[in-house]
Amino acid sequence: MDLRKLKTLIDLVAESGISELEITEGEGKVRIVKAPPVQAAAPMPMQMTAPVAVAAPAAPAPAGAAPAEPAAPSGHVVKSPMVGTFYRAGQPGAEPFVSVGSQVKEGDTLCIIEAMKLMNEIEADATGTIREILVENGSPVEFGQPLFVIE
Repeated sequence: MDLRKLKTLIDLVAESGISELEITEGEGKVRIVKAPPVQAAAPMPMQMTAPVAVAAPAAPAPAGAAPAEPAAPSGHVVKSPMVGTFYRAGQPGAEPFVSVGSQVKEGDTLCIIEAMKLMNEIEADATGTIREILVENGSPVEFGQPLFVIE
C-alpha cells in the first residue's frame, strides 16, 4: 500500500468518530486502531498519589537531628495535570522554555509532559517570575505534583 494512502487513512481515523479501521488491498492488509483518550489514564494517578504521600514523611527521618518538614513553596505553584515525563525544552539540546528568573505571562509554555507518546505543552496559569523549578529534566511526574513556583 502506498505510504501516502496509509497516512491519509491514519488522519481520517484520527479525525473521525471511529476507533478501528481494517482494509485489505490485494494481498496486503492494514489495520488502524485509534488509541483511547488520555483521560482513560485518570484512575492511575489516583492510585499513584498514595505512595508519594507515604514516601515524603520517610525523607526527613535520615536527616536525624532536625525534625524539619519540607517547606511549602511560597508563591503560585504550577502542578502537573497528568502523569508523564517532564521536559524543560521542546527537543533535546534546545533552550529550556523557562529558567529561574524568567518572566512569564498566563498562557506561556513552561514545559512539556510526555504522556502515552504525546507531547503536552504545559502553560503558565499565572503571570509573574519563575522562582523555582521543582522537577529535574527527564524525570517522571505524577498527577498534581508541583512543577514550578511563580511569584
